[in-house]
Parts: sequence; structure tokens; C-alpha cells
Amino acid sequence: MKFLSFLAKACAILAGLLLTVITLITCASLIGRNTTGTTLLGDYELTAVAAGAAVALFMPWCQLRRENIIVDFFTTKFSDSFNAKLDRVGSLVLGLAMFAICWRTGIGGMSAYESQTTTMMLGFPEWVVYAAMVPPLFLTGLIALAQTFFGNFSEQSQ
Repeated sequence: MKFLSFLAKACAILAGLLLTVITLITCASLIGRNTTGTTLLGDYELTAVAAGAAVALFMPWCQLRRENIIVDFFTTKFSDSFNAKLDRVGSLVLGLAMFAICWRTGIGGMSAYESQTTTMMLGFPEWVVYAAMVPPLFLTGLIALAQTFFGNFSEQSQ
């Protein structure tokens, strides 16, 4: 469990670094555009590919901390043990969904690699973004399955 926690934290740190880079690129582009009239070539493309990877990289940490959106309006009157069972069922469903998304993202990445699709301005290979998204999606599925069978272990790993 500690290893999954470590990997989730590493993914979140990497996502934070990516978002910092996106912010710096956006600032540099805006400052250049508004002062000298020049902009960074492909700033929009870089922002788009990095943001997609960052979203996937934040997902394992979100699942580990159980910070995803839960609508508990209908279950507030139920016992804690019943709600814990519902949480485990939800973790199972989410885990299976993450594995399906991971699988389809991998297939999309292989397709992008085979067709050698690239971004329009920079010619950045699109398969790289897919490849960067597969491991954190898989990790999210693993964490969700671990929570299904072992309960919420995020407090134990802090």
C-alpha cells in the first residue's frame, strides 16, 4: 500500500511541475505578445498536451485520498458500515472504468504512433501524450481496486 501511495504522490508532483511549466509558457507568451508583439510558437499546443497529461497524473492522488466527488445525499441516513460497503462498490466500479479508459488510451496511443500523427504547429508526436497518460490511469485503477478489497488506506500511508 505504501508503494501505491508513493507512486500516487510522485504522479501528483509531476502533474504540479507540468502545470507550473504550462503557467510559465503561458506567461512568457502573453508578456511577449503584449510587449514586443511576438509569441511562443505552439504555446497553445504545448498547453493542451501538458494539461491532458497533468489531469491523468493527478487522478491517482485524488483516488488515494478519496477526494473525488461523492454524492451522499441519499446515503446520509445509512450506517457508517453500509456507507463503507457502498464506497467499496464505488471503488470497484471506478477501478474497472479506469482500466477500460487505460486500455482505450493505450490503443489510441498505438494508433497515433502507427499513423505518426503530430500537432499542427510544432509537429509534436501525439502518441507521447497517450503514453504519458496510460501509467497514471492504470495506477488509479490499481488504487481503486486496492481500496475495494482493503478499504481506505490513505490514512495509513501518510
